[in-house]
This record gives sequence, structure tokens and C-alpha cells, in this order.
Amino acid sequence: MYTANGHLTYCTNIHAGESWGAHFETLQNFLPAIKEQVAPQQWMGVGLRVSEQASRTLIEPEQLAAFKKWLQQEQLYVFTMNGFPYGAFHQTHVKDLVHHPDWTSDERLDYTKRLFDILVVLLPEGMHGGVSTSPLSYRHWEPDKQQQRRSQATRNIVALAAYLMEIEQTTGIHLHLDIEPEPDGLLENGDEFLEWYKNELIPVGSHTLASAYGITAIAAIQILKRHIQLCYDVCHFALGYEQHAQILQRIKSQGIQIGKIQASAAIKARMSTTTDRGGLKKVFALFNETTYLHQVIAKTTADTFIRYPDLPEALLDIENPDVVEWRAHFHVPLFIDNYGDIASTQDDVRQILDLQRHARLSDYIEVETYTWDVLPEALKAPLLRSVVREINWVKNQII
Repeated sequence: MYTANGHLTYCTNIHAGESWGAHFETLQNFLPAIKEQVAPQQWMGVGLRVSEQASRTLIEPEQLAAFKKWLQQEQLYVFTMNGFPYGAFHQTHVKDLVHHPDWTSDERLDYTKRLFDILVVLLPEGMHGGVSTSPLSYRHWEPDKQQQRRSQATRNIVALAAYLMEIEQTTGIHLHLDIEPEPDGLLENGDEFLEWYKNELIPVGSHTLASAYGITAIAAIQILKRHIQLCYDVCHFALGYEQHAQILQRIKSQGIQIGKIQASAAIKARMSTTTDRGGLKKVFALFNETTYLHQVIAKTTADTFIRYPDLPEALLDIENPDVVEWRAHFHVPLFIDNYGDIASTQDDVRQILDLQRHARLSDYIEVETYTWDVLPEALKAPLLRSVVREINWVKNQII
């Protein structure tokens, strides 16, 4: 929906259904009912997640026309898509495979192009559109070839920028790829994203585009900054203990745009010498499920960080006396800030939404809590009611 501080939606990656038929059926069940409760008097935005399998069906002209007609009938509009998960995302072992195939592959490039081809048709007139994506790859795959993989991924992203530039020249529609740093991605945090953007994307991309299109390096850099943007997932940046105002100022100073803000929260716990770590371990263990990665970043007494690739590894080290705080990658409901012995990073979401109200960080805000099916039983609630509650919570923070 439109608010004075940006378009607001939620991401449909919370809904199962890897085929287009199954996913569309779910959307038909949920979207009109959610709209009725959060935006009954106006059009409601949709953050569309379409798997690679589903995208091959939806791109067919008759399917796309039928979906667009249904959206218009229901007063719904798509302005952002989630292209991070390529394949199955529910009721399966996802873990690090959420990055596969990564940006070193033609499969990832072709899938993302297809999403943009879909978005060109669905995007309302006069709006720009974005697709969020993986931070190049997963850090722990072939660590001895990391730079080689970064370079290949960068070349593919430059090719995608050229594709989006040509779409805009042909149609007048502005589209952008929104790269989403997360723990253990090749681009893990704000610093790594900025370093890659400045020292790899800009040099490689400006040379490639200038040579291919006979334009100046300055013009090529402008094209890159127009079409390659940042997805600011608040959960991921909070996991890295990042200072939001400072990193956002650095991003702005480089002329990099934020394609969308993903409103999401992690879980955290402060620890001291008197903390009952055995009890804390039992609480965190409730979030130790087998579908998604739940990376943990621990802060130490020396103000350094210990990174664990998943909760099981962290739980083995919970008695570490040097650790003073844990933050774990588990998207939890935005409207709850405390779970007894542990808390959420809700304050980080509030900070970002406050900055959005005062400085318009991005035109687009997307609620992204996708873990409803795997939450501890005590936290589960009917999905429709939960989504409505989250959207309204964010709306109340930004109006």
C-alpha cells in the first residue's frame, strides 16, 4: 500500500508452493483477505516471490495476462520481487542451498532476467521495480577459490545491469537488482558490500559497459548505480551489530541507492558471568530447526566477533566466558520484542523505520518474516492474523 513514507508490502516467500499453480492458489486465498484488513480503501502492494520453476510458467503470455488481470480485479500491485531463493523454500532442507545456483552461474543470471521480464509486465505505470537477490554466493563454498568466484559473479551482475539498461531504453521502465548481504554470504555486511561495489563492481562494470556501448566511464558508472542497488534487510544488518545511521551515511556518500528495506528481526541475548547459560541453551535450542540456516554472531568482551555457521555449532560453545552477546539469524515476528530469556532486534527495525520517516531511505518497504512454519510451537499463530499484525505494526511506525 502507499504511505506518505513509502510503499509497504509483505513478501510472499512466506507461502509454500513451488509451482506457479500452487503458489497462485495460495495467493488467491491470502492476498484479498489480508488487503481487506490492512488496506480496504486503497490498492495494496505485493512483494512477489516466484521460484525458478514457477517463473517458467508465469512468463507464458496467457499466464502473465491472467495474473495481471486478477491483480487489477483485486486492487493489488507488484513493485518488488524476491529472487533470493531459486528453488524450494519450504518443507525441505534449504540451509546454504538458498544460494544455489549462485551468481557465478548462468542459471542464476537467466532466472533473474526472467523475473525482471515478469516485473516489466506487472509493474504499475510510473513506478520503478526491484528484484532482491543473493549476496553473490555462500562464503564457505570453495573458500580457496573465493576471489575467482567473486569475479565471475561480478561479471554476471554487470551483464544483468546491461540487460536492465536495455529494458529501460526500450520501455522507459526503471528496474534495479537489490543485492542482499547476509551472514556467511560472499558479501556479509555493509562494509563488504561497499568494498565490493567500489573496488570490483565499478571498475569491472564501467570498463565492460564503456567498451560494449561506446560510452564514457562516467556514464557507465551512472548506469551501474541506477540498476545495481542494495536490499537493506534489517535482520541481517542487526546480526552484524552494524550502526545503521553510520553505514547508511556511507552508502549514501557513494551514491548507492537502497532498492528496498526488508523489515525483519533476529533473536538476541546478553550474557554475563552470572547468566544461566544452560537455561539459555535450552531456549535457543527451541529455534534450532532443520530447514533454514540460523547463523550466530557472538560479541566478545574484547569487542570482537565469533561467527558460527549455524545454531548447532553455536550451542556447543554457549559456555564460552568471553562471549557477552549472541545474535542469531532467525526471522521472528516484528511485533514481539521479548521472549523471556531472549529478545528480538526489534529496536533495530524501529531505528530504520524512524530514519525512513525522516530521511526517506527507500521508496519501498517489505515485511519479510518467512519462518512462521518453523517457529517454536508457543510462538505460532494463524498465518493470516500474523501477517496482518506485522503489516499494521510497520505501518504504525512510519505514519
